Amino acid sequence: MIVKQKAEMDIKREPSSFRDPSGFVFFHQGSIYRQVNISYHRQYRHLMDSGLYRILVAKGWLLPYQEVDRLTDDPDAYRVIQPEWVKFLTYPYEWSFSQLKAAALLTLNIHKLALEYDMILKDASAYNIQFIHTQPVLIDSLSFDFYQEGSPWIAYGQFCRHFLIPLVLMSELDIRLAQELKNHLDGIPIDLASHLLKHKHSLFINQHIHWHALAIRKYQAKPARPGRLAKIHINKAHVVAMVDAMISAISSMKLKIKKTRWSDYYDQTNYSQASIEQKEKLVAEYVSQIKPKLLWDLGANNGRFSRIAVNSGAGLVISFDNDALSVEMNYKLLQSQPMPILPVLMDLTNPSPAIGFANQERKSIDQRNRPDCILALAILHHLAIANNLPFDRIMTWLADLTTYLIIEFIPKEDSQVQQLLANREDIFEHYHQESFERSLTAAFDILDSSPILQTKRSMYFCRKRQ
Repeated sequence: MIVKQKAEMDIKREPSSFRDPSGFVFFHQGSIYRQVNISYHRQYRHLMDSGLYRILVAKGWLLPYQEVDRLTDDPDAYRVIQPEWVKFLTYPYEWSFSQLKAAALLTLNIHKLALEYDMILKDASAYNIQFIHTQPVLIDSLSFDFYQEGSPWIAYGQFCRHFLIPLVLMSELDIRLAQELKNHLDGIPIDLASHLLKHKHSLFINQHIHWHALAIRKYQAKPARPGRLAKIHINKAHVVAMVDAMISAISSMKLKIKKTRWSDYYDQTNYSQASIEQKEKLVAEYVSQIKPKLLWDLGANNGRFSRIAVNSGAGLVISFDNDALSVEMNYKLLQSQPMPILPVLMDLTNPSPAIGFANQERKSIDQRNRPDCILALAILHHLAIANNLPFDRIMTWLADLTTYLIIEFIPKEDSQVQQLLANREDIFEHYHQESFERSLTAAFDILDSSPILQTKRSMYFCRKRQ
């Protein structure tokens, strides 16, 4: 069914949506749309008429959309569709190991299902996946093409670069190596992965990384001439078998690392039971007063206070932390106890930048959906002391992002701050409560403040100054 819309030509194309000749994403009157080009109409009609679209949406694997009247006079337009809105975009270099693993398995399962309908995923980009809370979903409905009998999977190399290689590097070498996805927008190069994994030689690694890299080197070493590539014939059963083997191997991947400095933070905290209960009560009270649609929890660790925020009326919580294993723990907890919380790996002192062609293909953190409220608990001393950030710069940054702020001040006398100062000179003469409040009130009005029982810490509930 086509939903009628008034045709006005004030459309704004999404800068990241320019590579695919099948169509593009654009914005119109505050809503998001995707144009399907005439060149893609056969594939689009098969996706819709075969029943593949319906079953993908029913499984929660594909972002739903509805067809609308054309909002553009573009002669290339065949259809315009309006997908559901993804409230907060994240990228593969911001995901935990299990998030990337879930996105990889979704991609493989969609490709396998598409084969039953004589279609394939022509793209296996990790950027085509977004998370709705803990559930990965394909957002690119133009990623499907017709299956050609005997043809190998054309997106196999891309799948390896975007999913398989970072997962293997994280599980076999170091959980932080997925950050290479930020440096390589089309996935981690196979030759680089082969070099990093030169001492690892399981059958799976050999087949998909070492032998794959060798085949690429041999191909590149030959002089270019038309028609030199021999046709490879692989029947559908073998394609499905390869996909099943990758699903099995990726499903069994595990992280070898069990602990980081911050992964057991709440077991080491110097809070008494009374003080932690008061802190939880204050957060619940403050959040319940405003019931923010979107809340950012900065330094969320395993998401303890993110859960309190949701239970107190927050619509969606983005749970940021720069410790990869803490983000992993948060995500796994949410898989067993689903809540509208999205864990995100983020270093607040070096947040994700705008990258890609003309720095417009991937958005910086401040270019995405901004929060109504920010929760900044036990994070200020890390920014101010561990990273030498002045209070006024921190407050200006926070005020630029949000309307409401819930923030905790931890004085130098606190054992957590003393740990930060243990191996360095104390050059932070301005790190005291009076200086903090002066910087805070330059950007925010304090609605409430409260000392935390049995500690020298204080909580502040603030609103941005008008």
